Amino acid sequence: MGTTIATNALLERKGENVLFITTKGLKDVLKIGNQSRPKIFDLKVQRPEVLYEDALEVDERVRRLMPNETVPEDAFILDLQEENLSDILSKYLDWVPNVLEARKGSIYVKGLSGGYFQVLTAPNLSILRSSIEEKLKNRNISSIAVALLHSYAFPLHEKLVEKVVQTLDGVEHLSLSHELMPMLKIVPRGSTSCVDAYLTPKIKKYIKGFCSGFQNQLEGVRVQFMQSDGGLCPVHHFCGFKAILSGPAGGVIGYAMTCYYSDANVIRDGNGNLQRRPVVGFDMGGTSTDVSRYNGTLEHIFETQTAGVMIQAPQLDIHTVAAGGGSRLFFRSGLFVVGPESSGAHPGPICYRKGGYLSITDANVVLGRVLPDLFPKIFGPQENESLDIQGSRQAMEKLTTEINAFRKQQDPHVADWSVEQVALGFIRVANETMCRPIRSITEARGYDVSEHTLAVFGGAGGQHACAVARSLGMKRVFVHRFSGILSAYGLGLAEDVTEAQEPCAIRLDNRNHHDQRLGEACQRLDILSERATAELASRGIPYENIKVDRYLHLRYQGTDFGLMIREPEDGDYVKAFIHEYETEHGFRILARDICVDDVRVRAYGTTSSIEKHSLEEAKDHSPGQPFMVSSCYFEQLGYTSTPVFLYSALKAKAEIEGPAMIVDPSGGVTAVIEPNCHAFITESGDLVIDVSVHKHSSENRHISMMDKEDVESQLKATIVTDRQHREEEQVDPIQLSIFSHRFMSIAEQMGRTLQRTAISTNIKERLDFSCALFDERGGLVANAPHVPVHLGSMQDAVGYQIRKLGKEWKAGDVILSNHPIAGGSHLPDITIITPVFVDGKPVFFVASRGHHADIGGLTPGSMPPFSRKLDDEGLALESFLLVHQGEFREREMVLELEKAGCRCIGDVISDLRAQVAANQKGILLLVDLCRSASLETVQSYMRYIQAAAAWSVRDMLRKLAHQALHYNQETTPQDLELDVQVASKESVVLKAVDFMDDASRIELRVIIDPNEGSATFDFTGTTAQVYGNTNAPRSVTASAVIYCLRCLVDREIPLNQGCLDPITIVIPEGSLLKPSSDAAVVGGNVLTSQRLVDVVLKAFGACAASQGCMNNFTFGNANVGYYETIAGGAGAGPGWNGSSGIHTHMTNTRITDAEVLESRYPVLLRKFLLRENSGGQGKYRGGDGVIREIEFLVPMTASILSERRVFAPWGSAGGADGLRGENYLIRKNNQVIFLGGRNSVPMNPGDAIRILTPGGGGFGLAQLK
Repeated sequence: MGTTIATNALLERKGENVLFITTKGLKDVLKIGNQSRPKIFDLKVQRPEVLYEDALEVDERVRRLMPNETVPEDAFILDLQEENLSDILSKYLDWVPNVLEARKGSIYVKGLSGGYFQVLTAPNLSILRSSIEEKLKNRNISSIAVALLHSYAFPLHEKLVEKVVQTLDGVEHLSLSHELMPMLKIVPRGSTSCVDAYLTPKIKKYIKGFCSGFQNQLEGVRVQFMQSDGGLCPVHHFCGFKAILSGPAGGVIGYAMTCYYSDANVIRDGNGNLQRRPVVGFDMGGTSTDVSRYNGTLEHIFETQTAGVMIQAPQLDIHTVAAGGGSRLFFRSGLFVVGPESSGAHPGPICYRKGGYLSITDANVVLGRVLPDLFPKIFGPQENESLDIQGSRQAMEKLTTEINAFRKQQDPHVADWSVEQVALGFIRVANETMCRPIRSITEARGYDVSEHTLAVFGGAGGQHACAVARSLGMKRVFVHRFSGILSAYGLGLAEDVTEAQEPCAIRLDNRNHHDQRLGEACQRLDILSERATAELASRGIPYENIKVDRYLHLRYQGTDFGLMIREPEDGDYVKAFIHEYETEHGFRILARDICVDDVRVRAYGTTSSIEKHSLEEAKDHSPGQPFMVSSCYFEQLGYTSTPVFLYSALKAKAEIEGPAMIVDPSGGVTAVIEPNCHAFITESGDLVIDVSVHKHSSENRHISMMDKEDVESQLKATIVTDRQHREEEQVDPIQLSIFSHRFMSIAEQMGRTLQRTAISTNIKERLDFSCALFDERGGLVANAPHVPVHLGSMQDAVGYQIRKLGKEWKAGDVILSNHPIAGGSHLPDITIITPVFVDGKPVFFVASRGHHADIGGLTPGSMPPFSRKLDDEGLALESFLLVHQGEFREREMVLELEKAGCRCIGDVISDLRAQVAANQKGILLLVDLCRSASLETVQSYMRYIQAAAAWSVRDMLRKLAHQALHYNQETTPQDLELDVQVASKESVVLKAVDFMDDASRIELRVIIDPNEGSATFDFTGTTAQVYGNTNAPRSVTASAVIYCLRCLVDREIPLNQGCLDPITIVIPEGSLLKPSSDAAVVGGNVLTSQRLVDVVLKAFGACAASQGCMNNFTFGNANVGYYETIAGGAGAGPGWNGSSGIHTHMTNTRITDAEVLESRYPVLLRKFLLRENSGGQGKYRGGDGVIREIEFLVPMTASILSERRVFAPWGSAGGADGLRGENYLIRKNNQVIFLGGRNSVPMNPGDAIRILTPGGGGFGLAQLK
């Protein structure tokens, strides 16, 4: 069985009232999460509410020993791997008062991972009991979730909580995080425990009610439920955190067990051997489309986000995109836009006759691809009418009129488009939207998408299958005979599954594939295998039907990216890991050990099989007479008489040439066989469609096989004649929308390549990087939305190199730059720029920028609080030739890093290689795009997409000017606060001023031309360059302006150079925002940039000030270095409260998980809490900042670089200011020392740094109650 009860309860937030119990100092750790905001351009930051009703902190603490630490000889030691857990618990309870509390020694525990933990504080059970009782009584709580720090390997304290809870009345359910998923990372594990506590009681009630409807409550009857991992479990083992994606999981099992193993999926390789094609699943429903991949084994992920909640559990790797039959259609800023808004089932598309919205389904109805006569009459208010063709057409006609009017404005001579052309345009844009996740699970991981079969299911998939396959170069489409109910069919094919997993702390020698420590891991796998096999046998599955897959979760030491490696035939896990890592990332790391983080087994028992289903064969391969002939619209052909066949009437081996349609009315499935496609019915009744694809689509090659000569020759082959090029000169809004998706997809895939191949925490886990495409002039075309402060500045970096190098820049040369005068932001942000040449001229550029962990300078982390000149901040290169004629100049780069005093040269070199690889990925994808469209067309649409962005910004400026013109007459200061200097039909002038903590002034006058839709951002009046490091290069100001413009547009638009085309930025020479070339700038990027955003948004009255800071915290010594930026409060605005504990505006980097932090660095995270009531009061409250306290265990230097410690984040429209931030040094003897906004201090063992980040300003006058 499958059920959506868990999914619905999660989406609708209708679970149980939960108490979340965690370690002291961390009660808000799930609220803060990874501190990033989901949509970086949304000023109204919206994050889903946490699932628990209340939280309780337990005064308990353990610390994980560093790899080089040893256990003291006089320590009291327990071994969780050798002794029974209940016996250990009894011994531990005896030791706590007699050893720990009596201060007679220390308790050390060898955890489940094999690593050691020191017990610092054990929980007081009597205090814990009374605290829980009080929460249960006051908050009507019946379910409890527990996640204590490091419990994945040290479960004793969670077991003590369980011991207490078992004595209490009224607790229906208890979820212990170590029992659910014993994996590193407190945030996803704690979130998972809350999901389980929130949903499992609901599931149990549902199951009880279900069983009560049967005789003897189904006792003795085998009832199983599908889980998110694609396996079945007994009814009484079914729990909340494994139930979320059970529906989509059924679909994956359905196509995996049918399409992949179908005879129609067998091909011959280059050597003549038979092999099966990997399969991409394409499940298109009403509101979204799910895609996944299968190549003989189910692909699982262990950390994912569903309905805004992080879940750590084995789940099938399914990617969802908000594009389905119900996706709404819009025309905005010259672009065709599909979704993400959905019309849903109610009211649904226009054709549902319920007052719905124009949607993809309506477009298919207009084109004749959905046939109302073959649909049941279930529509309309009384659910007794047929689909409304006329309603769909009228709505599409209205939108077509709007589109044609816009096109006439651009070119009065352009011919009008028909309703059908517009409808087909939306279909093409929707198809491209759905292609993006398919590219992510194939191309972005190193697989050739064209070598896959597309398995289509879901109600709407068959209408788009041929077009999606053709766009991706996929030659075969498979539509199962039960495609309309394949998820349900998959339930019947699924196997009984049980999993067992334990953490591990074994380190393997990269060069010794027979490391004896591998034997230890295999012994643990043997134990888990026996346990899992016994579990399945207890369910009645014969031993001979049970198989066990054994896995080691491996990663290179010092990296975050692990791979779950299935046991290879030769047993050499190390070789298998290196091979898979190199396949996915394009390189291997030779000098790093390999860490075993987890051992895992997945046992499954075969209880079902596919019944062979054979159809009668068709005579002479004829499909017979069609059921009807309909008129269907196709590109280039127009309306075409299209035979329609009923699926049930087709026989095996029947062949059908496109165009044609095959309809299964009972399953609600329509398959459109497009022109130049050939279909046939298999012996078992499945539909297979062979798709004609462009030749280039099957010629994709691996990055390493395409050198600079290959790139140039490939691009030359795409150049069209002048006559053809002139025909393409007129901009096509449909093509414009498709290219917008393709450009952004390329930038996103570059980003994924960089994230996967990088070494450092900054890039791989904190995601402090950006990737972008540029036209032949260096203008930004597409920038994947990674870090906002990089947005406008990267194009300055590319433009600088074009001007500086000119014709000296040759093919095969890659430039490194981080100098402020060369478009840099601050020195740790290193930009790698790769040009692509044809006949000696650049045709486009790709670039990536990443924040490197250390590039020298005064302090570890290269963020010195007191730098006075650029030389204090580390490596500064204006234009360095990193790759020359294809050769990576590592020796020369190392010399530069040594000269600058870099403390982790190896990591920097590895990350630079990753940036080069990301650029190369972008080039390969751009070349592939040119092969499908021509170089001139791609370049033209790069310009057109910039023009579309410019049009959006002009439109927004006109509206803002109109608002300012009517400000005094129609608004009050309580609704909106503007400083309007001039307001006329010719000019609107807005003004804003703010101050840095050193009293330096940022002054802005925005002069808007309401007629042109242009504006000048004039910073005249800004303070001169300061003798400090808050000077901001001009490129940072450009980034702040482009970010604010994008936020103010408040809808999806292409983010590129065009946003700045209507903008003139005036900055005084030698000022804070345009300093000299030797000025210190490290704080300008991370502090001044935030104040710039506050000033711009203040000028437009958009919202109150946010925390105005990134709270840059670094620490390190000769051996380690660490850098993080810390969340604060977001400003409130007209209609919304500010979000708490969130990164705002110019950054969106993640915070390192507490358990990862303590596992890698000799520190303890003592507090990570919301700073309650730090947000400004008002009609809408500002968000709260956070409190973060870190204790040091070894001598280090700690540095803080922060703002808003003097001038508070201001409120707007009568709202109160947020609280200022504060930084403290807490000595081991509890002496408290105020640090001010920036400082660098030596830390001794036991000392701590406490950082209180600012809250956001309030908006509007608070209403009196």
